[in-house]
Amino acid sequence: MKALLLIDIQTGFCPGGNLPVPGGDEIVPAANELIDSGKYDLIIASQDWHPPGHGSFASSHPGKKPFEIGMLSGKPQMMWPDHCVQNSEDAGFHPDLHLTSVDFIQQKGQNPAVDSYSAFRDNDQAALTGLAAYLRSQDVTELDLCGLATDYCVKFSALDAVEMLPGVTVRFIEDASRGIDPAGVKSAIDEMRARGVAVISSKDALA
Repeated sequence: MKALLLIDIQTGFCPGGNLPVPGGDEIVPAANELIDSGKYDLIIASQDWHPPGHGSFASSHPGKKPFEIGMLSGKPQMMWPDHCVQNSEDAGFHPDLHLTSVDFIQQKGQNPAVDSYSAFRDNDQAALTGLAAYLRSQDVTELDLCGLATDYCVKFSALDAVEMLPGVTVRFIEDASRGIDPAGVKSAIDEMRARGVAVISSKDALA
């Protein structure tokens, strides 16, 4: 079983959203080509789904500004702009994404006391989303992933996939992803490679 995991291709992470990734909307055509290719038995999309006043929001910490480091549940935390609040337009998937072909949506980031970059578990690694168990139940043996943002949610999802799905081949589709910081993207790709994630292009995935 071959699966495609589309990570957080949401309005909030695209230009015009509350936490835009540079060029985030540019990946939608590549993502749709992958979705429509017939190469995948299973297509999953993760969705950042924060309650109002989430603890990772700078607005929840008086005196803190977005992109400063603060504290959340006793641990250092990047303070983000309010984004992907449940049931808001910002939390919706990009309107051009071929969502009708997605088999399963995994929501994350619902606990206000901890952030959740990975589609598999919260950042403190104490609470699982259930995605790993779902993929195991579907007998997935190959997992390709892409989305937003390479240096945060994509990277942590890829690393967790390697750790939590032993025996599954994990591949990162570079051109169907975008990151926030160029240096962070390079570091993320290096770290993924070092942990056994193959770095490929959408052309490779479609071959």
